[in-house]
Amino acid sequence: MRIWKSILLISLFASPLQLHATTVGLVQVKGAIGPATASYIDRALNLATARGDSCLILQLDTPGGLLDSTKEIVQKFYDAKIPILVYVAPAPACAGSAGVFITMAADIAAMAPHTSIGAAHPVSIGLGGEAEKTDEVMKKKQENFTASFAESIAEKRHRNAVWARAAVVESAAITAEEALSRKVIDLIAKDLTDLLQQVNDLEINGRKLHTADAQVVEIPMTGRESFLQLVLRPEVMFILMLVVIYGIIGELSSPGAVLPGVAGTIALLLVLYMSAILPVNIIGVAFLALAVALFVIDIYAPTHGVLTFGGVAAFFFGALMLFNRADPEFRLSLWYILPATGLTALFFVFVVAAGLQAQFLPVRSGRETMLGKVTPAQSPIDSSGGRVFVEGESWRAVSEVEIAANQPVEILAVEGLTLKVKPKKT
Repeated sequence: MRIWKSILLISLFASPLQLHATTVGLVQVKGAIGPATASYIDRALNLATARGDSCLILQLDTPGGLLDSTKEIVQKFYDAKIPILVYVAPAPACAGSAGVFITMAADIAAMAPHTSIGAAHPVSIGLGGEAEKTDEVMKKKQENFTASFAESIAEKRHRNAVWARAAVVESAAITAEEALSRKVIDLIAKDLTDLLQQVNDLEINGRKLHTADAQVVEIPMTGRESFLQLVLRPEVMFILMLVVIYGIIGELSSPGAVLPGVAGTIALLLVLYMSAILPVNIIGVAFLALAVALFVIDIYAPTHGVLTFGGVAAFFFGALMLFNRADPEFRLSLWYILPATGLTALFFVFVVAAGLQAQFLPVRSGRETMLGKVTPAQSPIDSSGGRVFVEGESWRAVSEVEIAANQPVEILAVEGLTLKVKPKKT
């Protein structure tokens, strides 16, 4: 009897210990913040919540990204059922631009030594990488909105709202040590083990963390998320747009080739899908369409290359404005724009022009080549028929006017195996 009592007491005291032996979810985000990142974090958060993880750690290293995707991530943090820890690591990782909002939106914000955070000012990048002088009113509106967004996050998480605004308005950036002293983050941890030790027994939203001996379980990206992270980039979409242009125009200039048309159509469907996700500027698309129209018109019109020059200019400006350049990490580099502009100009000047012009050359083979030829009649020809010898063959010929043998005749039409002819005046 005493043995059973002992077992019962042990099980009662052991059950809380088993509950404390928890797991901690871990996601690693490195690179620009975009739609694929938001989808990845959302899935990881749902998975960690469903399996009862003590918390979810987001190890972050980003130069920035899309504001829309950042807002989506912040909203997921607010709605989370488990604590969210953002850990900027490893050195020399940074939480730049969008990373500032994500870090401050966490329940616990931590950084590794020798990392940095800041520079969240909305910037428009121009030629050569310098900031564009955008309309002052629009610039002020964008700046005020982004600054208020940063302040609201800081106030909700009881962090330094003054610095949060400065990170946007003044592009302020600080080290991990400065961030801790200014109450931008909560702690500095040298590694994940140190982080778990420091947050152990902290109470977040009425939930006590038991992380000292927790097992860290990484939640990797799925194949689909990795693929989207790779392809949902301005560079990829721009290349696909070039495939659309080259493929469809190539098919029009060489009917029956099939492959260019199929490749262009598939690329077009992918471009339409990506345009609903990436920050595409409709003015840039209009410029690119204008460029293609000018290239094609110049092939037919005797403008001596004037329209082609205009098409090159329109293509360049269209590529430059194709994406919303207020998102530096999702802008199109000149390293793509300049070569693509030159390649497209050469493509239309030499390839497409040659293909279209070839369609208007005189027919050089087949029955159509006999039209207009003059040949002597082999026998008398009338409406009932006769014979002519042309291109090494004897043909039946008919004429509305009687024609004597050996009289020159001109071929007017080919109807099946019969030629319509008329007398040729000498």
